[in-house]
Amino acid sequence: MFSRAYKTLVTVPPLAWVAVFLLVPYALMFCYSFWSVSSFGIIVHSWNLENYKELFEKSVYWETLLRSMWIAARVTLFSLLLGYPLAYFLSFRAGKHRDLLYQMVIIPLWVSYLVRAYAWKTILGSDGVLNTLLQYVHLTRHPLEFLLYSPFAVVLTLTHIYTPFVFLPIYAALEHIPRNLVEASHDLGATPAKTFWKVIFPLSIPGVLAGATFAFVLSLGDFLAPLLLGGPSGIMISNVVVSLFGAAYNWPLGAAISLCMLLLVVSLLFFSERLEKKWSFS
Repeated sequence: MFSRAYKTLVTVPPLAWVAVFLLVPYALMFCYSFWSVSSFGIIVHSWNLENYKELFEKSVYWETLLRSMWIAARVTLFSLLLGYPLAYFLSFRAGKHRDLLYQMVIIPLWVSYLVRAYAWKTILGSDGVLNTLLQYVHLTRHPLEFLLYSPFAVVLTLTHIYTPFVFLPIYAALEHIPRNLVEASHDLGATPAKTFWKVIFPLSIPGVLAGATFAFVLSLGDFLAPLLLGGPSGIMISNVVVSLFGAAYNWPLGAAISLCMLLLVVSLLFFSERLEKKWSFS
């Protein structure tokens, strides 16, 4: 229906955009990861594996990466525990109030990330809302120090921020479940609990996998929440990369860590895609 010139005119601009702003930066990062920094702070374009050797030999990088993955895993778990029941309620129980409740869930996405992070910093601080309330009702005599500048604060903040990203794909998966299957299950004598575990939950697994992938990947790459609320014990791998590209001026080592994180994320996305295709329902 369309000429070759028209197809070329339509496809070339987005492909050029992806190449210039995505593929070229990745290629530069790949090259930087094999270069080094001289004692004078100059990047030397000599190809070597010293950055990857340092990355594997120094335990601080692996410990930070494992801590980041543990934080991201907890954020994913808590987001699923909050997002799935909420999505199920809106899809099957909300009735005429569904649209209103749906809007209330996605309204936090309209607020800036920084505003939400600073809000939790205000709530969890020594003189914040939560500590003031606990002391007012005489549950504690002194402010609880673990509430802020700790992994707890990072997990809580990231769970609040990324729960909507988990809720949305789960809700979409639940909405696409044919209601006649649920009715057939009830007609055959299945209890509501058995209908959920045998019909609804298996058919919603693609949405669960998509939401879990969103939460884990976005949490793993987050650096603002750990910077604002994490403290020394809540530093994640992205904060290390930021410091290497910033104050430390060790771009090659930062590029090597970034490339390893990229490979990890791509592997997770590939694995998640395979599982989604396996559990997809048409």
